[in-house]
Amino acid sequence: MSTPILATKLYIPPPRPHVVSRPRLLERLNEGLHRKLILISAPAGFGKTTLVSQWLAGGARPAAWLSLDEGENDLTRFLTYLVAAVQTLAATIGAGVVSALLSPQPPPPASILTALLNDLTTISDQFVLVLDDYHLLDAKAVDQALTYLVEHLPPQMHLVIVTREDPQLPLARLRARGHLTEVRAVDLRFTPSEAAAFLNQVMGLTLSAEDIAALERRTEGWIAGLQFAALSLQGQPDATSFIRSFTGSHHFVLDYLVEEVLGQQPERIQTFLLRTSILDRLCGPLCDAVLLDASASGQATLEYLEHANLFIIPLDNERCWYRYHQLFADLLRLRLHQSIASSTGDEGKSIAELHIRASQWYEDHDLEIEAFHHAAAAHDVERAERLMEGEGIPLHFRGAVAPVLHWLESLPKAVLDTRPSLWVRYASLLLVNGQTTGVEEKLQAAEAALQGSEPDDMTRDLVGQIAADRATLALTQYEAETMLAQSRRALEYLHPDNLAVRATAHWTLGVAYFLQGDRARARRAYTETIALSQAAGESFTTILATLGLGNIQEADNQLSLAAETYRRVLQLLGDQPLPLASEAHLALARICYEWNDLEAALAHGRQSLQLARQFDRAIDRFVLCEVLLARLQLAQGDVAGAAALLAEAGQSARQHNFVDRLPEVAAAQVLLLLGQGNLAAAAHLAQMHELPISQARVHLAQGDPSAALAMLSSWREQVEARGWQDERLKVMVLQAVALRAHGEQDQAVHLLCDALSLAEPGGFIRLFVDEGRPMAHLLSEAAAIGLMPDYIGKLLSVCEAEQQKSENNSYPPPAQPLIEPLSQRELEVLHLMAQGLSNQEMSERLFLALSTVKGHNRNIFGKLQVQRRTEAVARARELGLL
Repeated sequence: MSTPILATKLYIPPPRPHVVSRPRLLERLNEGLHRKLILISAPAGFGKTTLVSQWLAGGARPAAWLSLDEGENDLTRFLTYLVAAVQTLAATIGAGVVSALLSPQPPPPASILTALLNDLTTISDQFVLVLDDYHLLDAKAVDQALTYLVEHLPPQMHLVIVTREDPQLPLARLRARGHLTEVRAVDLRFTPSEAAAFLNQVMGLTLSAEDIAALERRTEGWIAGLQFAALSLQGQPDATSFIRSFTGSHHFVLDYLVEEVLGQQPERIQTFLLRTSILDRLCGPLCDAVLLDASASGQATLEYLEHANLFIIPLDNERCWYRYHQLFADLLRLRLHQSIASSTGDEGKSIAELHIRASQWYEDHDLEIEAFHHAAAAHDVERAERLMEGEGIPLHFRGAVAPVLHWLESLPKAVLDTRPSLWVRYASLLLVNGQTTGVEEKLQAAEAALQGSEPDDMTRDLVGQIAADRATLALTQYEAETMLAQSRRALEYLHPDNLAVRATAHWTLGVAYFLQGDRARARRAYTETIALSQAAGESFTTILATLGLGNIQEADNQLSLAAETYRRVLQLLGDQPLPLASEAHLALARICYEWNDLEAALAHGRQSLQLARQFDRAIDRFVLCEVLLARLQLAQGDVAGAAALLAEAGQSARQHNFVDRLPEVAAAQVLLLLGQGNLAAAAHLAQMHELPISQARVHLAQGDPSAALAMLSSWREQVEARGWQDERLKVMVLQAVALRAHGEQDQAVHLLCDALSLAEPGGFIRLFVDEGRPMAHLLSEAAAIGLMPDYIGKLLSVCEAEQQKSENNSYPPPAQPLIEPLSQRELEVLHLMAQGLSNQEMSERLFLALSTVKGHNRNIFGKLQVQRRTEAVARARELGLL
């Protein structure tokens, strides 16, 4: 289910008939098309929107329009409508972005905007995107997203922001770089000649030059003020006296004129205006539902208001939707409160009834977000809670996290205590929003509010939801025991019909089992998760469990099946740049590496790293990406590059307290250290992290195959008892190498054949090839007696290619006449510097953090005794380093 898009928000207002021509401003806007951003910033009533619609009608460029309101303070909703606006020009733009926005865990703004910008570059024609009423937004996240958009805007796209106050964008920087055109109040105010044309030609008055000058001075060229005055002047016998009587402040004049306009309307029209002022947008049927007045037609009244020019603005060509001028709406709402309070003494109840009627109408027309807003405004907690849960998909999955959280935050504790389900929803929403702080506090408040309640099905289900939230909270810290306990409690208490939450509890149960190494139970839990989530129509949990099944298939050496599962995950995700996509690409990179498809492994590894970098560095997938890419670089002979990546991976793991990932980093570092002959450091790492296979490798490198065999034999018993097929195969391969080193040739070949029989269905290659020459000799001996000729022949062919590549790459580094020579990594950076690559490009090429590349630059400059890149390259050429 997708978020309904109000088409009126994407409607480009047509230029008003008989508007005053303003060629100087139109030319300013045309000149602005050579810059990224046109900012039209002025107080209300200065004709900002009218000017832009007049400019666009002149054929400046194809244009998309988005009229903003407070609802777009939710970043997901803002981006959804922004994409919808652009789709009025190119229907296929941003389809994947919209899918990502509506997912249960939307990706961060940078990845969403990157995907959108990539789509926008496919539009060949120049076009304009107008964001109207930007002052209604007050969300830092939206400002940051728009800043990113402006700074990376494609050259064919031009952004226009129409606002009453300056947005929180880096305007000074944009101004300094020549990327900004500004139109402000001093530009928009009517000149005396424009005021004369407006009052006498557009508004049909016959004022003298002196009266026009007096009004222009009194309003300081403010267009809305002139319009208010012109409406009040219609029918006045003595215009000069009327104008002369205008004294006082700007605000006094505004209030007086609006009162005069409103006061001149019939009582029926005044009632209509006041009671419909609670609506941000109006249409005939909605007004009828709010007013419950069978004697008048809402549509006919709206058409009358438009004809009378009573500050009502059409929002579509069919004259179906309208809105009041903002200042006029503010006045009407103030008068509504005053009139109801004076007549009934209970303004809150009467106004709440109007909001309830509006909420019901919106709900009946499948606009649940708008229905929720009016229910919240009416303080109808029961209705708001029901609408918050949504039809099948809760509102927070459809771009309404911010308004729902804001409403929950606004509720007094006493109200929340009477409805414990709101405390639970509050905690769940915080988790959905990526927040862990405050979740446990809300869950404890829910439990306190439940004390003394009847233990009925609803109460038990809430207890189950609390436990499910706690299991998810524990998952963020990989606390397997807590996950198991809370998941089991959730399944004990959740109602059998609460399929969605039961699916989530089974998934956290599966993750806990997998973390503990109980893969059989994890598989069963994931299978149950998929069945429940599909029955509930909840696709996201299905994807989570499918990915978990892929992990188990991979661990069971079913590489082809696992690869198919991971590709299925990517297919289900579509274009959504979620962390799950990073994990699926990383898994495919591991499998492609094992199949010796290093090019595909590198492509998937880079894609995984790119996605991981778009999320918080605290995501441990980033560490796993670096380990995999280091293994790839090691396989390609880039020892220095692998060492640098592993060092960075270890630093990241320690910095973010990912202690569970340190053994994986250490295992790769042991391979590297053994290759460099640093046995002491390798032994220390292997022992510190209790890595049996790594310890056995150290024993072999130390010439002690007996110790290696003892270590491997013990570890094999453990993994076979646990049913860990992947670890068992690794042990068998290394055992064969150790037996050969121990002089037990026949046993080594026999064990190797057992390992090959297990590995062949999965297509394993690097598992054998990475063991180097000892394995090549063993394979040759197995081939000599005619065992598995096809598979062994393929492995020997790869071994020979690896040997040849190793010999070709073994050239000495250049002699360095420096007191402190450049490291291998610094030489790589120096070569890329000479090719003209930027720091960011080097970062991507070498899989290094940008700060790491900058650190290498500083080291190079210091060792070469230079200050800048050009000097470094020149000096390196002098020294023969390039």
